[in-house]
Amino acid sequence: MERTGSSGVSKWDIRNKIWDYMEANNLADFPRPVHHRIPNFKGASLASVGISNLGEFRSARTVKANPDSPQRDIRFLTLEARKALLVPTPRLRSGLFNRIVPPPGATKETLRKCATSQGVRDYSVPVGLDAKVHVDLIVVGSVAVSEKGWRIGKGEGFADMEYAMMVSMGAVGHRTVVITAVHDCQVVDIPEELLDDHDLTVDYILTPTKIIKTECKRPKPWGIMWNKISQETLKKIPVLKILHGREKLEGKDVLLKDERPDTLTAEKTLRAANENFPEGSRPQAETTSLAQPRREGEALSDERGPLSAPATVYVGNISSGTRVSDLKEALKMHHVTPARLSWRGAQHQAFLSYSDKSKAEEAITALKGLSLQGHPLRVEWARNQQGKMAPRPR
Repeated sequence: MERTGSSGVSKWDIRNKIWDYMEANNLADFPRPVHHRIPNFKGASLASVGISNLGEFRSARTVKANPDSPQRDIRFLTLEARKALLVPTPRLRSGLFNRIVPPPGATKETLRKCATSQGVRDYSVPVGLDAKVHVDLIVVGSVAVSEKGWRIGKGEGFADMEYAMMVSMGAVGHRTVVITAVHDCQVVDIPEELLDDHDLTVDYILTPTKIIKTECKRPKPWGIMWNKISQETLKKIPVLKILHGREKLEGKDVLLKDERPDTLTAEKTLRAANENFPEGSRPQAETTSLAQPRREGEALSDERGPLSAPATVYVGNISSGTRVSDLKEALKMHHVTPARLSWRGAQHQAFLSYSDKSKAEEAITALKGLSLQGHPLRVEWARNQQGKMAPRPR
């Protein structure tokens, strides 16, 4: 069930308001009615032309675009520019995405056919999970979007899931740009409190009248949040099941929503697991001071208990190739060096210990949106600080 903001407005309220308005004012083309769809808004072709003005599009080699009608011209422009075009498979039933491969010597008219929904079926080949794919630019459909970059889809969560799955397979990084194309009436205020950690944000908005650069600093999803996925969903999406098996072998927390042992929310459960390991089974943690860097060969501190400083910050989604020295350097560059750092590389996380709350708050603000090795970090209060620090910063 989607959350409701302090004003009493939910995502569904915003969706229905947009859909009703577009129908009442005849602002959409076939298929109609637009309810429960990504609207095929009038002026979609004009909005699509704007993508050619973006340097990020001109420099992109691989573009992933949704298969909806309003993005048909963006798919055409991508093919015309001789870029690799990836399109997600319908409802992810048979894989993650396909690559559109026009016939040799394709004319402009043929490329337009390749960009249609029928062309996607006739001129595509599947892209396997082991393919070495790097997506430079992603085009998603939206029902509503704000100038700050907050996005609301049609409510099924496929765009969010596709992005998270691409993170899992290493196909996107911190430089991957996300674009949406909508009618001007679909650009509305969206309370940030309605957004969840899994919600995908956008960097550019194309409309028939303008291009909006959102300057969005909110981190994009850092991977698949298994604690929000049910066993039923896993069964319906084979590629998701494969990724689940892979991450399980890597030792990651892949317990599904309906596999949790208690009624804690998935996020609380994950934090509890990270922060409250039983004595004797705690993961190997490197605890060292950044103020006094550990010299090569120097013994690690044998302190393994919960951090006891007044304020502790959790840093998650650290990639396997990241070293503690990489994180230290980033902290120094942002002038948020903690009194102590507890490094848990095997668990893809670290804990930053500060002497007071204000310094920890500065660290959380400074590190929001930071990426290391192409992985956006998850930065927030550590679980054992919840309840002590109110309100929790966003």
